[in-house]
This record gives sequence, structure tokens and C-alpha cells, in this order.
Amino acid sequence: MPEGGLPRGDWSYPTAIRFGAGRLSELPDACREAGIEHPLLVSDPGLVEAGLVARAEGAITSGNLKTGLFTGIQGNPTGANVEAGIRAFHDGGHDGLVALGGGSAIDVAKTIALMSGQTRPVWDFEDREDWWRRADASAIRPLIAIPTTAGTGSEVGRAAVINDETTGHKKLIFHPLLLPRVAILDPELTVGLPPAITAATGMDALVHNLEAYIARGHHPIAEGIALEGLRLIAENLERACQNGADLHARGAMLVGSAMGAIAFQKGLGGVHALAHPVGSLFDTHHGLTNAVLLPYVLAFNMPVVGDKLARLARFLDLGDHTPQAVMRWALELRRAVGIPHDLGALGVSEGDIPRLVPLAADDQAAAGNPRSLSNQDIAALYSDAIVGRLADN
Repeated sequence: MPEGGLPRGDWSYPTAIRFGAGRLSELPDACREAGIEHPLLVSDPGLVEAGLVARAEGAITSGNLKTGLFTGIQGNPTGANVEAGIRAFHDGGHDGLVALGGGSAIDVAKTIALMSGQTRPVWDFEDREDWWRRADASAIRPLIAIPTTAGTGSEVGRAAVINDETTGHKKLIFHPLLLPRVAILDPELTVGLPPAITAATGMDALVHNLEAYIARGHHPIAEGIALEGLRLIAENLERACQNGADLHARGAMLVGSAMGAIAFQKGLGGVHALAHPVGSLFDTHHGLTNAVLLPYVLAFNMPVVGDKLARLARFLDLGDHTPQAVMRWALELRRAVGIPHDLGALGVSEGDIPRLVPLAADDQAAAGNPRSLSNQDIAALYSDAIVGRLADN
């Protein structure tokens, strides 16, 4: 362990990961490792104001590389954002991308990397069956990913979530080669994140790990990763919210976030299926929406995942080691970091349920839920979450 006790490591699981404070300085080496000489830096306007974009640009140019900048990204990125990014990529004569930001920036950069050399529309590469085989793999550009939030874990994933404005669907765009060539996890870049965003993104990482752990299917490797990801988040999310300069907590959250994205190759579930339409129609923060919905879907699933939740309670040492202990822990953690209890606080009302249900039922994540979700079940879950009605578990 280096001087000062801060952890540091180089891993390959599944992508090459450079973890540790100050490792943004290695960006030129990472670009060259990926074969990139003229990257398009994809970020968001908030990070321009925060000064992080200038730091990344400085790191790139310090290695005698040229760069350009694209920041035309919404919080819930759209197909139009991707199209604008592709134009910037071609207009600047770029040969690869660097993504700096949360899931929105990384997902847009990944989709630009995919689409800059394709002739089919982006929706033809939705994660259904083997649609990814339609892509010209030789035209996919290399990408370096640098997360500034500990939430989506998109820096180690092979998919991107993009909002189809014409249908209201959030669609998962997938290709195995969307996996970034290098991910730089530098906790110093998350120090300025406000407590509310730290909480929302951290709860997103928690939901990724928890849904992966209980999702349908047999994938012990993913479940083991998810358990350790949950432990890291349980021990560090509140610390990171209370003291944003705690690099140990910030670093642990970055790792827990990446672990969630690795684990959910097994699948997700009802929390994401219900959250995606809310984000699409109401432009709510994805992690915050997941955090609000978590206990309602967890209560619905509890009859079929009791054994797994009891093991989780033992692993996290939650006292009585029961499924109910996991529910109490999740509720208390939400309360401690300031997550609202109901969807009503996000502007969703009972009258919105008919619009939301078909979108949630068609969401790819619904298939992974451990308990089958009918349209009636989804409507009831939305109704409970809107008014804060949670069964006593």
C-alpha cells in the first residue's frame, strides 16, 4: 500500500482498470495503450464548470496528444445527443474517445464509439437476442472511461442506456466491444460531488449489486462480486455523503460501483424496469429513482428470495440475519443519506400509471426479476411507491 495508506491497484476484470488517487495523470498512457492519438473528450456542462474537464484536457495535452470536446449531453441522454456527438467526432477527425463523467457521459461516448462507423440506426443494436451481431465490429472506435460518480459502473460495462424520444423507452444498446479499453478510477475526481448526488449515485450502485444478486438465473461468479460490492457500499456510502473529502470512502464507492456493473451481466430486475420509464417521462435522476423504488420491489420479491436475503444479512452482519433485516437496512440507509420515501416526491402521480405500466413491462430488466411481473403487479407497485405504502416486512 502506498504512502498515506490509500489503496491503489491495476486490475483486468473485465477491462483494464487503473485505480487510485491521482491516476488521471496516466490518461495519455492509457490513450496510447488503446491506440488513440486524437481523442474526442465527452463530458457534461457541469464538469466544465467544476473544472474537471480542464484537468482532463490538461492531462491529455501533457502527453502531446490533441483533443476536442463534446458536452451536448442531457441527464437522461437521448438519441439526438448521440447524433450530435457523432457529428462532433467526424468533424474533428478523431480516432477514439475519452469519457469523463457519470453514466450519462460514458453511455453517450460508448454509443458514439459504436455508431460513428455504422450504417444502421442505433436502435437496431438494442440488447435483444443477438442484435449486436448486426454491427460492423471493425468500425467501433476505442474508448477510455473515467467516472466522476460512483453509480452506474458504465466504465466496465458493454452496454449504454439511451432514451428513444419517439417512444419514451430507455433502451439498452449493447455490443461486446463497447467495453472501454481502459477505465481510470481516481477517487480525487469525485471529491467535489455534492452529498445529494453522492447519495443518489451511490444508491444506484447499491441497487445494481442487489438486483444482480437476486436476479433470475445461475451465475455464482456475479453473485459473489455483488455481495462484496454491497459490503463496500454498506460501509462507505454514508461516510462519503458526510465527508466528501474522505478518499478511502470515495475510492471504495468507485470500486463498489464497478463491481455492480460487472455483476449485473447476470441481470437486473423490477427496480430498473420501473425506474426507466419514470426517468424517461419525468427526466428524474436514474439513481434517485432506483433508490425510491427499491423497498417496494424488494417487498414484492421477498417471498421468492428469502434465502438469498438471509445470506446477505449474515454477510453484512445485520443483526438478526433475516430477510427483514435487509429491508430495515435499506430503509435506514435511504433515510440516512436523504432519499425521499415515495415517487410522489419526484412528481409522479396515480394518473401517470397507465402511461408507465406498458413501458415498464417491455423493459429489458423486467425479465431478470426473480418473481414474474404482470402488468397488474407493475401497476400496484407504482401505486404503492407513489403514495409510500410499504407492507410491514
